[in-house]
Amino acid sequence: MTATKNKTNVNASLPLGKGVAIQGYEGSFHQVAARYFFGKQVPVIPCDTFRQLVKICSDKHASDGAVMAIENSIAGSILPNYNLLQKSDLVVIGEVYLSISQNLLVNKGVKLSDIREVHSHPMALLQCMDYLEKNNWKLVETEDTALSARHIHQHHSKHAAAIASKLAAELYNLDLIGPDIHTLKNNVTRFLVLKRQKDALEVETADKASIYFQTDHSRGILAKVLARIAEGGINLSKLQSMPIPGSNFKYGFYADMEFDERKQLGKVLSSLSALTNNLRIFGIYQKGKVVKG
Repeated sequence: MTATKNKTNVNASLPLGKGVAIQGYEGSFHQVAARYFFGKQVPVIPCDTFRQLVKICSDKHASDGAVMAIENSIAGSILPNYNLLQKSDLVVIGEVYLSISQNLLVNKGVKLSDIREVHSHPMALLQCMDYLEKNNWKLVETEDTALSARHIHQHHSKHAAAIASKLAAELYNLDLIGPDIHTLKNNVTRFLVLKRQKDALEVETADKASIYFQTDHSRGILAKVLARIAEGGINLSKLQSMPIPGSNFKYGFYADMEFDERKQLGKVLSSLSALTNNLRIFGIYQKGKVVKG
């Protein structure tokens, strides 16, 4: 369990001198989430991979923290990111639920009739396929939505468009010629806000906790764990199983728990310690609300 001494507002707990690590380029949905949590002026540190994000976030000389996607309402959990979190010394200080808005972006003056090809990440293209199939456009897969927007801008393309965020349109001076073109409108990504354990301050308004635990193979043990959580008046909002590396089909569990009072959480965690192994608190923070991307 992480001991904390100071109390503060979550958004004030992170001085932003060096910046916040994000996966992707400027204009990515990671940056949109970072802006919602810290404000529009937050400096970001683009990272090529989530592994690089965790490495930079863990270095006090390189960053002030990070924003990392952990699950999506359509694609599910990003399982490798749970492993990265498990191996790190990072804690969760907050979260953002971002409603993903995919948009068709072009250079100034370009019309729909001018477009011959559309560039974006493969997942973004798939999310917008109903819209794209109505047009005879060549689809070009890229490594990042925001990078696609930057590429369109830098090359002054007159016959190419990108699918990316509204923030990307703003940053790269592009026209948003097709708003909200994604097929499934309920497309929400959950982002965790991370900080080094030694630097994390207690969140006064906390009402959610993320934990990890393991159990033995005794009959009904997981049911007992879940019963203890329910008996404590805590809502289990997520339970994710993951294989324990090096074991023979043994599993650990990541759990998100929502509570009304901190003493509720304390009692439940105390009771769980007798039923579980390797109990770890990843963070105690204020639960996020869905915001428009």
